[in-house]
Amino acid sequence: MTEPTRIFHNPRCSKSRQTLALLEDNGVQPEIIRYLETPPTAEELSDILDLLGLAPRELMRSKETLYKELGLDDPALDRDTLINAMVSNPKLIERPIVIRQGKAVLGRPPENVLDLL
Repeated sequence: MTEPTRIFHNPRCSKSRQTLALLEDNGVQPEIIRYLETPPTAEELSDILDLLGLAPRELMRSKETLYKELGLDDPALDRDTLINAMVSNPKLIERPIVIRQGKAVLGRPPENVLDLL
């Protein structure tokens, strides 16, 4: 059995809603993970970053006030520290993230998801 398509989703985010709609319009009913309520573990987030081919800071919402308040702009911070900050403060995670068949994309713009279909 293949793993279901998953979307790390924030229903209040227009890009996240658009990405989910694109999936559904293409016949994909993903497992919806409301990551603000159920954040990924540090290990899961590390795996997601690897699938995306991104460094932790590239997946962070650096314009969030919390980013500056926590001093996450410090270039000396290592991967694990940044990942743990996102797990503890999931609103720092850029969204939506879609995972399908061992690949992942960031739905910014939403059309990125079409690369997985």
